[in-house]
Amino acid sequence: MNVKDITIKKGMKVNELAEQFSTTGFQASEFSRAVEVMDAMRSDKQCLRIFAFTANMVASGLRGVFAQYIREGNVDAVITTGGSIDHDLIRAYAPYEMGSFAADDIALHKKGINRIGNILVPNARYELLEKKVQPVFKKMHEKQHIITPSSLVTELTAGIKDKNSIMKACLERHVPIYSPNILDSALGLQLYFFKQDHAGFVLDELKDMRTLGNSIITAKRTGAVILGGGTAKHFTIASNILRGGLDYAAYFTTAQEYDGSLSGARVQEAKSWGKVGEKARSACVYGDATITFPLAVASLEI
Repeated sequence: MNVKDITIKKGMKVNELAEQFSTTGFQASEFSRAVEVMDAMRSDKQCLRIFAFTANMVASGLRGVFAQYIREGNVDAVITTGGSIDHDLIRAYAPYEMGSFAADDIALHKKGINRIGNILVPNARYELLEKKVQPVFKKMHEKQHIITPSSLVTELTAGIKDKNSIMKACLERHVPIYSPNILDSALGLQLYFFKQDHAGFVLDELKDMRTLGNSIITAKRTGAVILGGGTAKHFTIASNILRGGLDYAAYFTTAQEYDGSLSGARVQEAKSWGKVGEKARSACVYGDATITFPLAVASLEI
């Protein structure tokens, strides 16, 4: 196969450009391969499709793309961090603001504004979070003392009307949300506060792990679209050791492997652990997911 020059045509579709990327070279070709993997996953009716992503992405406009991707039936399980729940819940009721990477952070701190890259989150948003979650904790605790992160997310979703909410899309499609490190978040802090006055309140994370593990073990095949690294990535691929690894894997990342981090580890390294199958269809796209993932999803909309 030879390298071919890209031809841009007036009115061309995104998927037509993605097809040309296959013979472009560099990251364009890897992007095209990732789209092919994603397409194969969604067409495989015997595949358990996992969607994993980090919290920072939910603070961005990617949130709506995630919700659409889930709502259109491309996902069977979501694995993400507690921070994703924070951002999705808050943004269902109040917006975040655009800022600048070059902002005066000391000035922002004095104003009670937190910065995520070039996105601004006022402290008032977390006060809103507290008002939304504490009544839910109380309601759940009155019914039963032991709850799971996934059941908590379901209850928190009940009052959401925002169509761009990831949690709402998951509830509509009966897609479970697993958050293995839910305590590392503003929501986790609120759980801690609630626990101080309710000693019998228990969060059973192992029950969620058992449910996810059973789904993975009994699936004919498994696949994952993974955006970013950290806990969401590792919990996804490590859970698949139970079955000999993922059959499909599409990574979208900016992390590099030279420091030995899990976030930067490529698909090939995961094969050494049995986290990704030896014959798995895979791709690893390097680039900001706010650019690469919307283009990938648009490429699937044929």
